[in-house]
Amino acid sequence: MVETGKPKTRPRQLLASRRVRTKGIGQRIGPKIVRGFRRGTADGRRRTPADGRRRWARSVWAAGALALVAAAVTTFFLIGGAGGGIDGGGDSAGRRALTADEANRLAVTRFLNYQAGGRAVTITVPSAAGGLVVTGSVDYRAGIGYGVVRGAGRDTSSDGLIQWTATAVLVHPMTDAPATAPPAPPASGWYRRPLQKSGSSLDSSLAIALGLGSDRPDNAELLPQNGAAMVGKDKVRGHSVDIMSGPNARATSDNSFALGSNSGSAVRYWIGGDGTMYRVRAGVASEAQPVVIDFDDRKYVPVRAAPGITSAG
Repeated sequence: MVETGKPKTRPRQLLASRRVRTKGIGQRIGPKIVRGFRRGTADGRRRTPADGRRRWARSVWAAGALALVAAAVTTFFLIGGAGGGIDGGGDSAGRRALTADEANRLAVTRFLNYQAGGRAVTITVPSAAGGLVVTGSVDYRAGIGYGVVRGAGRDTSSDGLIQWTATAVLVHPMTDAPATAPPAPPASGWYRRPLQKSGSSLDSSLAIALGLGSDRPDNAELLPQNGAAMVGKDKVRGHSVDIMSGPNARATSDNSFALGSNSGSAVRYWIGGDGTMYRVRAGVASEAQPVVIDFDDRKYVPVRAAPGITSAG
C-alpha cells in the first residue's frame, strides 16, 4: 500500500482556532483533536491542587518539545553559527517575532508528520570526504527510518541500504545501490552498530530526522518566549513557505547537552501555510555546511523493519 508524501490530514482544522495550546488539549481520538475543559476536569468536577500540578507538568512538557529538537541536535554535536543570512545559518536581517498564526503552524508541524504516519525524506549529510545523501522514508509512529545511502568523493564506499532507530543503525553495503530502497528489506547481509552520539554527522542527521515527528502539538504560546522567530520566506519545489527558527534548547545538568551560543538559530524549519514541514536545516559545528532534511513530494513508502530491528532499536 502506498501513501502520499504530504501528510494526509486536515491541518487547517488544527489552525482554525487562534491558538494551538497543549494545555487546551484533552485527548486525540483518531484524526480529531478534542480540547480539554478550561475549568474543572474532564468529568465535570472542580479541579483539585493535584489536577493543577498535572496540568502544569503537561505545559512544561509542551514548552520544551520543539526545544528538544534543537537539544537532540546538540546531543550529537555542538551547534555553532554557520555564517550570515538564511543560506549560511546566521540570523537574517529580517528576523522578527512570530505572529499568532505563525506560532500555531510551528506548533503543529511535527504533529502533522506524526499524524501522517510517515514522510518521504532526502537527508543531505555534509562531510569533508564528499558528503552523503540518504533517500528514503521515516515512520514517525514506529520510530524507524529506511532508505538508500549514496556518497560522493571518498564517501562512495558508504553506498547501500540503511535502516535506523533512535539507538541503532543497520547498513547493507552495495556496490551498485538502487535509486530507491526495495519495499521489503533484504533478509540478510545487514551489519548492525549502535547509533553514535558523537563524531558522526551521518548518525546525527539520522537522529534529527527521527525527532521531527511528535504525538501532540507543541505549545504555540510558549514557542516565541523560548526564542522561536520568523526568519524569511522561500519556495520549496513550488510551495510557498515561511522560514522559522526553532526555540532555544535549554540544557540542564541531567541531559548532558553541550550547547553553542547560536543554538536557537541553527535549527530552521521551512513550513507551508497549512503547517506542512517541507525542509529542516541544522548547523553542525564540525562541518562547514549544515545538515538539510527535505520532505519530498514523492510517495511515502511505509517502512518495514529489517531482520532483528524494532522501533526501540
